[in-house]
Amino acid sequence: MNPSRDGGISRRAFVKAAVAIGGTAALSACMGREQPTLPTGPDDPASLPDRQHAWNDSLRTDDHGNDVPPRHHVFAQFDYEGTPTPSAREAVESALRSVERAYPHSHEGLLLTVGYSPAYFDRFDADLPDSVDLLAPQALAPFEDPALDTADVGVHIASDYGSVVLGVEEALRGERDELNGVSVSAFPDSLSHTERRTGFIGEGLPAENQDVGGIPDSEPVPEDAPLYMGFESGFAKSQASEDSVTITDGPFAGGTTQQVSKIRLNLQQWYEQDDRFHRVATMFCPAHAEEGTVEGTGENLGDSNQMEAHGCPAHASDDADSGVVGHAQKSARAREDGEPLILRRDFDSTDDDQATVHFLSLQEQISDFVTTRSMMNGTDLAEEGAVGQRTNNGILQYMTVVRRGNYFVPPRAHRALPEPDPT
Repeated sequence: MNPSRDGGISRRAFVKAAVAIGGTAALSACMGREQPTLPTGPDDPASLPDRQHAWNDSLRTDDHGNDVPPRHHVFAQFDYEGTPTPSAREAVESALRSVERAYPHSHEGLLLTVGYSPAYFDRFDADLPDSVDLLAPQALAPFEDPALDTADVGVHIASDYGSVVLGVEEALRGERDELNGVSVSAFPDSLSHTERRTGFIGEGLPAENQDVGGIPDSEPVPEDAPLYMGFESGFAKSQASEDSVTITDGPFAGGTTQQVSKIRLNLQQWYEQDDRFHRVATMFCPAHAEEGTVEGTGENLGDSNQMEAHGCPAHASDDADSGVVGHAQKSARAREDGEPLILRRDFDSTDDDQATVHFLSLQEQISDFVTTRSMMNGTDLAEEGAVGQRTNNGILQYMTVVRRGNYFVPPRAHRALPEPDPT
């Protein structure tokens, strides 16, 4: 049910709007709509995974075994003044443990990571160990000119309940001292909030929130689509495993790196001019369009986008010569021993009243994301084939990267304002 058609607003759309607005009033309104009954979280922090990014065992899975991401997300950024002190580290860890005691470590409760940018580590005399590949963010295509994030800290907060996401954000900012009946504490004053990004993913949410810039007025987003572009994403066999994106050596073994790009969508042509055949060909692969592989949003594909089954990566150059190459087809070229290099945890957004994707990925090294992005760009295919640098070259022409940031997500034991060498 779309609120722009029935004159009302559904609970899901209301909660999404509250998360986007943020603040105490939005939290109160959100809690009035959701009223979740949740157990509290663990008293013993040792019961939580050593890896901050170990979410998959706490997610739902669909009928095909694909992990289903939490529905609501906030990515909050903070700056730290000066060089971290032992008391500041203690305050940060105390705040994080307090919110984790308030909710279970699950998709219905709270899933959270804390990452640190190259700018954060610039304040120290020592360098990060060689086992941590934290490149500075940069433009990664000839047609890109993103603003580069310089915030010191990025906190990713996720839950099926918007009231949980908002409550945790407000608690860390010192605006709330109790969550789910548990006393909580705030980050120290030395951590100042700089920006928040919000979003959602899941069946029905994009359709209910398509009255924004970048989406045609005809309300074309399918009712059952989990993302604005109308297709399923996050197929299990198209995702790197948590093990493969985890740093295995050095003092930060158990950590990972995180890349966050803010991408504007312009789907006017996608829905108003391009036909279904073209959308499938450019999102997946021309073979998928020709053979009718994708039904509806693509749920019929199961746990794989079936790139290898149709030989799509191998004939990307031939397809480019014919005038169209697919997004998934190009990205599938970036694999190691047949496995993807990145684990996607992206979500859609209406930030700034524009259709947006916050493309958040985890990888062992930032260079793994750079490699994947290079394949997705298809610059080699544009130079040698009949596709343009963006036109008919996957879905590039519908997307504009406006911001990018890179972060190191330490293992849980070092997540509170880490030094570059904790030994």
